[in-house]
Amino acid sequence: MALPPRVYFTLHEAAARWDCTLADIAGWASVGRFDIVTAIRSIPNGLQPLSGFGAVLVTDILEMFHRCGTGPTTSRLWRVRPLNQAEWVLLTEHPAGIKVTLADLLIMAEDVHRFETDCDLLRRPASHIGSTARYDWDGMYISLIRRVHEHGVPETQAEWVGEVQQWFVEKSESGEVPDERTIRRRLTPIWKALRESC
Repeated sequence: MALPPRVYFTLHEAAARWDCTLADIAGWASVGRFDIVTAIRSIPNGLQPLSGFGAVLVTDILEMFHRCGTGPTTSRLWRVRPLNQAEWVLLTEHPAGIKVTLADLLIMAEDVHRFETDCDLLRRPASHIGSTARYDWDGMYISLIRRVHEHGVPETQAEWVGEVQQWFVEKSESGEVPDERTIRRRLTPIWKALRESC
């Protein structure tokens, strides 16, 4: 049985997936291309207690996204917008704000997929053709063999491509990962051979 789709991506995962910087992501979020969200554990806040996922106002924490990399890795929120409503909520009972780190900031998967569709990212040409040494393809092939041995062939090729992208995200020290087209080109012959033998 296949696992359900992912619910969210960290900003680092999105940056690797889109081959961009965190500053780029902050810029796109600041003009409404998608929300950057964080998880809020249940906290009192006047007549409107808060819990669950809430959008953050990127301009409130923009210092975390300096292109030169010198910005802080933590900041504080004084307002959030629960995902099920349009209005921002002031954190009136938290004068010091709520502390967030870069690792706490997420993009919901539906926003990631919509953004990729809007920008036609899934058909983007490979940006590193001819320079495959930067990626651990041998390690990836070993993980594929182990995956097929232990769990069989995935239900769809798209699911397999997603697993391989996630493997590169987890193993990459630089944050760089191959784009989907490059991964699909390498997987397609293997996929066809395995499906024909099923």
